[in-house]
Amino acid sequence: MRLLTQRLALVGTLLLNSFTLTQADEVITLAKERTTKPPLTLWYRQPATDWQTEALPIGNGRLGAMIFGGIPEEHIQFNEESLWIGDEHDTGAYQPFGDVFIKFTQTNGTLYRRELDLQRAVHSVSYESDGVTFRRESFASFPSKVMVFRFTADKPGSLNGSVALTDMHKGKIKVDKGELVSSGSLQGYTYKGGSAKKDQRSYGIALNYEAQVAARNDGGSLTIADGKIVFKSVNSLTLFLDAGTDFVQDRAKGWRGSNPHRAINARLDAAMRTPYEKLLAEHVGDFQKYFNRVTLELGSTSKAVESLPTNQRLSNYKLIDAQDPELETLLFQYGRYLLIASSRPGGLPANLQGKWNNEILPPWRCDYHTDINLEMNYWLADVANLSECFEPYANWINSIRAVRIEATRKAFGKRGWVMRGESGLFGGSTWDWVLGASAWMLQNSYDHYRYTGDRDYLRQRAYPAMKEVCEFWLDSLQTQPDGTLITPIGLSPEHGPKEPGISFDMELVWDLFTSTIEASKILGVDAQFRSALADKLAHLQPLKIGNWGQLQEWMEDRDDPKDTHRHESHLVALYPGRQISPLKTPALAQTARVSLNARGDESTGWGAAWKICLWARLLDGERAHKLFTYLIRPCLAQKEGYTGGGLYPNLLDACPPFQIDGNLGYPAGVCEMLMQSQEDEIQLLPALPQVWAANGSFTGLRARGNITVDCAWKDGIVTHYQLTSANPHLVKVRVNGQTKTVVPERK
Repeated sequence: MRLLTQRLALVGTLLLNSFTLTQADEVITLAKERTTKPPLTLWYRQPATDWQTEALPIGNGRLGAMIFGGIPEEHIQFNEESLWIGDEHDTGAYQPFGDVFIKFTQTNGTLYRRELDLQRAVHSVSYESDGVTFRRESFASFPSKVMVFRFTADKPGSLNGSVALTDMHKGKIKVDKGELVSSGSLQGYTYKGGSAKKDQRSYGIALNYEAQVAARNDGGSLTIADGKIVFKSVNSLTLFLDAGTDFVQDRAKGWRGSNPHRAINARLDAAMRTPYEKLLAEHVGDFQKYFNRVTLELGSTSKAVESLPTNQRLSNYKLIDAQDPELETLLFQYGRYLLIASSRPGGLPANLQGKWNNEILPPWRCDYHTDINLEMNYWLADVANLSECFEPYANWINSIRAVRIEATRKAFGKRGWVMRGESGLFGGSTWDWVLGASAWMLQNSYDHYRYTGDRDYLRQRAYPAMKEVCEFWLDSLQTQPDGTLITPIGLSPEHGPKEPGISFDMELVWDLFTSTIEASKILGVDAQFRSALADKLAHLQPLKIGNWGQLQEWMEDRDDPKDTHRHESHLVALYPGRQISPLKTPALAQTARVSLNARGDESTGWGAAWKICLWARLLDGERAHKLFTYLIRPCLAQKEGYTGGGLYPNLLDACPPFQIDGNLGYPAGVCEMLMQSQEDEIQLLPALPQVWAANGSFTGLRARGNITVDCAWKDGIVTHYQLTSANPHLVKVRVNGQTKTVVPERK
């Protein structure tokens, strides 16, 4: 590793070259390393001007907002998770809800700072104008079910301006008892046609919706004028925002429930009666009971680098040879923050952009993309100790099973159910058939059981769906002349020709059958069905090795060693699957390594995240960390067609455009580098790169078997580890090259 003085000299040169004159005085050329833990905060010296690249997200699972932080005008773009167009036949698209604009009399300011505190899930803005310090705090509260925006000044009576509400779908805006209300219907809106205007086509389900903004002031006055809330000479202003639809997650009720008006009124009334300090404390306490479960230390970043705004740290990351471990930690915890903010118990799963969208025609419908993206969203949930955040994913699968069974019977005449590549809120699915996708979705579902040990969940939700998808494959497998079984014509996402026996489908059938056999034994059910699965499993055609040593993607040896396609579909058996392992199946692991090498490192954002996971599973920490430089770099484009990936200044992942899967897949990769738990063994530091070796620690990661793992290391050697479990049992731990059998401590 390089000497600290060499590192600081290089950093100082790079930063001085990248700063403006007004910023250069903040650089400390020979900075001392931090002696205190740095805050987990994204921060900037200027307001956001672009939704996708600069605005910062807050969310409580159901509601989400992107905040800009402008001085003369604050812009809050908001969403509610159930605002979808579509039906049981068509994916449709996730929809934006509206915007709140707060205009102020200040036109400029100094000492500006905009930040997102990940540990408190609070967005804040501060600046000085005409000798007055202004401050804003914003958060999306799960306990109160509303979003709260507070504006204050250190001089009484300094806040003056107006609040306006807009509606993305041309709904009616009115003032009701001093509150701004928008309401309407999605009738007539469609994703197709390349236009955001209404057309003649109408989906079978058209949800009704409503949003409300309420205000509370301290001092001064609130009045209504021209459809806006006008505040004058107030000491503080607090806005409360809520939105909803008449969606209900129940096909038997036609997906429709009560008009949202009464529920929104009740939530806002309760929030309005609660002191701000209590609302904030309840929000922070609720959020931290999830977020604080995991800590991560990967080494120290120099003060010169750590003190930079987030966008500049991102720009400098690759220039300083990826020596910003605290930025890597920040991005890890950002992924956990985003999952908590977009996937909470009782709600809907995180979609392609989490819960944040500002376009009626969003990229790829802002849907549940089932050929990797949806699955990747939830790879981190259990291992990063956020198992409760998995609940919306499991519930959505359960809610659409009957829809998919009917669609599968109509298309294929088979039992069970399969998916197309794009899927929506009501189970409608469009684009191409991706037959292996349903098995991949249920790989997540069974893995959730393997982490939690929750037999009720396995019995009631995971196993019934697994059994149904097994039925499709029992009806569909084809017998070869040599007696082996292969899958029918399928697509290896999103690559190459369709043909029978593609590795993607074969590997996922192996995984599904293996897991369903295990589950039936655990539950003590379906012995005859289990026997049929075991027979088919034993006759599946083995994975094939091609003429240049690669794991074949197709039955025919057609793989091109110069093909750098973004998808690694035929490596699903390596990660997140368990059919290929460098410890259990080293020969197959080597073929996966050959294939992965041939694909190269250049990646989209989510592609880099998957490759980090794959190289970590191959126990290659150096190669996994190298992929960080393809994910943690400025994205050079905002629109589809640029394949370089990277991150935007707000650290949201770029495919491009924005997709959240890279943000959520990256923490899973970091976890896989630090701790793996396959079958009956936990490995500590299985893929630790040299750049992290000096010293580090983690607490709270979860291993399969319902085990919590803490670990500390120095010079690449584990110096301390602790396993705890609510149900202690014998477990093998591979640590510092030795395998031990231990019993975790009881929680």
